[in-house]
Amino acid sequence: MRTLFILFFIALVSACSSSKPSQKDRATAEYEARTAASRNASTTGNRPASPPLSANPGSNERRPDNRPSTAAPVRIADGPVNATDAMATNKPTTEWAVTSIKGKFLAIDSSTVRVFMDITARTPQGETVTNPADFASHFIIAYVLYPDYNNRERLGYGNVSLTAQNVSYDGHYLTISFDVNRPKEAASAILLTEFTEINSGTKARNDLAVRFKGLRLSDRFTLYGKNGRKPELRNYVNAGDTVVIRDVNGTSKPLFGFRYRHEFDAASSPMNTSPRPAPKSLNVDSTLTITTNQPFVLPKEGLYYFMEDTTDASGIGLVVADKRFPKMTRPEKLIRPVLYMSTSTEIGELNQAQDTKKAFDRYWLSLMSGNEEVARRTLKAYFDRVEEANRLFTSYKEGWKTDKGMIYIVLGAPDRVQRNREREVWVYNRRANVPETNFTFTKKPNQFVEDHYELVRYIEYQPIWYPIVEAWRTGTIRE
Repeated sequence: MRTLFILFFIALVSACSSSKPSQKDRATAEYEARTAASRNASTTGNRPASPPLSANPGSNERRPDNRPSTAAPVRIADGPVNATDAMATNKPTTEWAVTSIKGKFLAIDSSTVRVFMDITARTPQGETVTNPADFASHFIIAYVLYPDYNNRERLGYGNVSLTAQNVSYDGHYLTISFDVNRPKEAASAILLTEFTEINSGTKARNDLAVRFKGLRLSDRFTLYGKNGRKPELRNYVNAGDTVVIRDVNGTSKPLFGFRYRHEFDAASSPMNTSPRPAPKSLNVDSTLTITTNQPFVLPKEGLYYFMEDTTDASGIGLVVADKRFPKMTRPEKLIRPVLYMSTSTEIGELNQAQDTKKAFDRYWLSLMSGNEEVARRTLKAYFDRVEEANRLFTSYKEGWKTDKGMIYIVLGAPDRVQRNREREVWVYNRRANVPETNFTFTKKPNQFVEDHYELVRYIEYQPIWYPIVEAWRTGTIRE
């Protein structure tokens, strides 16, 4: 009988650091609490209330019972700002629908920015839209500029023409580009872009903070593919790939690069309310110099950081990963993301095994009581989410290690996303036997990337989290 690992590897190809003692201890405590919670739920039939939405954006207001208050975050549109951050829910539709949007702007000059958006859309039959003409015939796009998330004064607005010149398909996403002029005297703005399905009027929205003054390096230059035609809206590349860092004008100038070799920790439990450890200092492993608008190769894995001037406070960060990333196929890497559904004993056995592949097979088969079919199906579902988390949430560390990646892997895509300048709230309200649950992420400034967020943790997540983890462990999870 072929091993489970071989079956999984075939499925991956066709379809698509060791944990620290503190993490192991937490995993043990969580598993024991999970078991106790399961027993209590079966005897009492009651479930504690899930955490409600956080307080007003930017506020740390608490209620007397130490849970977050119920005020919803400010939104710049009537209704949720949805389809953000390229998270497709894959829910069935009866109409043409935009399922994900991810955007970035690049300054052309002091008065105009060019906006790039990677889009996924589905037909009523659930097929991915790959023909730009099909997309253009079913959707219209308009935008509005606001001063801030809390201010609905319109600074400007416009429609986006969909033509062969600004809509394309690159094999993964439909890409749309359009120019936005700076409103008079505006140094920055919030760009709300609205995609409307022509027949039904169903809307998908994306919000993007744009700057016209005080531009950072990443506002002018970004990662392009080796052909230099369009930006790659991601923070990672594969070792050995030929890439380009350029602006929309094709400017050539030197950038100073630094390589850091560091193994970042994976996200801790959503219930772990202990103070976060102090940030670790990074030591430069090597340096390099590149020229913008000129192809170059990054042969070694690591975290790279490019600056225009070595005294700048921010630059462009890139994670250089192995050739298969965002997929994970090597046994020594496959064992790491199972941290989110494992005990410390299980993690220890996987890390200490001399034959990692066999240990990985035994782990999944033992969880599924030896049922190879259930194990293979559950394993593939889990690592499909790991791959997507890497694709969506890689910041200065791999996406599966981030707080967003952890929530996405275990719970899947949120049903609704609400966001302001500093916070993002994921709302889950379509899960069987699970009350509405909200996860609040706060943006954490750093010099590498702009889109790194950390979860606000609460002990009240226990009755939601543990049953879903148990569903993964028993193969009863439902996509």
